[in-house]
Amino acid sequence: MTLEQARLPVRDDLRGLRPYGAPQLDVAVPLNTNENPYPPSERLREAVADAVAAAAGTLNRYPDRDATELRKDLAAYLGHGLTAPRVWAANGSNEVIQQLLQAFGGPGRTAMGFEPSYSMHPLIARVTCTEWIGGSRDADYGLTTAAGQVRDARPDVVFIASPNNPTGTAVPLSLIEAVYEAAPGMVVVDEAYAEFRRDGTPSALTLLPGRERLVVTRTMSKAFAAAGTRLGYLAADPAVIEALLLVRLPYHLSTVTQAVARAALEFRDEPLATVEALRAERDSLVTWLRSAGLEVADSDANFALFGVFEDRDAVWQGLLDRGVLIRNTGPAGWLRVTVGTPSEMATFRSALAEVLSP
Repeated sequence: MTLEQARLPVRDDLRGLRPYGAPQLDVAVPLNTNENPYPPSERLREAVADAVAAAAGTLNRYPDRDATELRKDLAAYLGHGLTAPRVWAANGSNEVIQQLLQAFGGPGRTAMGFEPSYSMHPLIARVTCTEWIGGSRDADYGLTTAAGQVRDARPDVVFIASPNNPTGTAVPLSLIEAVYEAAPGMVVVDEAYAEFRRDGTPSALTLLPGRERLVVTRTMSKAFAAAGTRLGYLAADPAVIEALLLVRLPYHLSTVTQAVARAALEFRDEPLATVEALRAERDSLVTWLRSAGLEVADSDANFALFGVFEDRDAVWQGLLDRGVLIRNTGPAGWLRVTVGTPSEMATFRSALAEVLSP
């Protein structure tokens, strides 16, 4: 029996919704979830195994409720003068976003984002009973009018994804500053893909001093090649973390999660070395797509949004028929492809050329 068929007293505002999730299909070349395609090295796997083995002897006890040592490590990684009291961690950046909306959103409050953007922002807003306001982007997916939209709507929480998903575009710091000045409440800059930015593209972390309503979120799922670890984190004023302590579930980060994340941070040079290769592969991909006569959004992430197709569903299916899975998402007529290994990208290019051939 399905939820629609059952007579369960589910909340009215959840009826008709579909769970979030990209297709999980068994294909030769999965390029639809923006993962890092390079698995952990043998040395890193050994470090993780040793960390988990050490933690195993304490699993009869609750984990460090505040993830103190992990937060110290995250602060050291981020730099910018950050310390543990200004960093928070949770199960993926989605839980970080949920906690932010639990603390600063909720019934009678609003959250705003600029679409197209990360689809979980409005979904988490809805499940936290926060009214969602969908702002708009420029024709090239920029945010030159964002501050004015915020000034008119006066939301309690503003989300800015930079680099943005699904477009890959980064947001100049001057525009983030303008949004912050216009916003009456919290401004959350989602930097899930920050490590993939092109040279000369600064992080919003530089804007944190003196801005107590500004939050910058990150994840270990992308550049760290640790999507299975489920570790997201943020940097903000210590008062923000104090607010999140009010809504977080007790012992929300397991001992194992903390151990694995700390091991990945200790050996971060290895997964982060793959970022340079993926950035180069991304730039090559963008050049190739444009040479094929397609439009491509400028990307500072590990994916590219390309189009425009009269029937993008047919293109998506044609690629899938050839063993390549990409994401059918974004504005009408556009598709998103994750940057994979050179071999995977060669297969993608060959498959797309066949699909587009007359």
